[in-house]
Amino acid sequence: MRMRKMPLWIVAGIALFCCTVMGQDRTPQTPVRSSGYDLKREGTLVGTVIAYTESSTTPPLGARVILQTTGGIVDVHLGNPRLLTANHFNIQAGDTLRIIGENVAFGSAAPFLARIVQKGTQALAVRSERGIPVRYVAPKNGAGSKSQGGVL
Repeated sequence: MRMRKMPLWIVAGIALFCCTVMGQDRTPQTPVRSSGYDLKREGTLVGTVIAYTESSTTPPLGARVILQTTGGIVDVHLGNPRLLTANHFNIQAGDTLRIIGENVAFGSAAPFLARIVQKGTQALAVRSERGIPVRYVAPKNGAGSKSQGGVL
């Protein structure tokens, strides 16, 4: 008895159908993280600084600002305070800030996580596009020091 050859596209279709049907009962291997940072959900806040805290004692730790906006009072997490200081980004009560970021669930709270902070014409990225706080890296030669050259 001679066997007929099936066209490749039919075999592939049957294999795809079987895999799809069999795979429906499976649960995802990794849970979907709905509280992660997502650029598509970003928004902009504009408001007046009520209070600035360089080192917050409640998570997420780091610099925080309480901002009075037209929609109410918003708790904003700015990230590493040393990054702000190193970039001469001084924040005081009464300053007007424009902040790009988003609310992200963090424990029982949902602070607004800033990605870009703007004061006047000065803007500073404090988070990556994935929502990870930008790290402060100290300059290798200390501030204001110049290499003298030669042997020490």
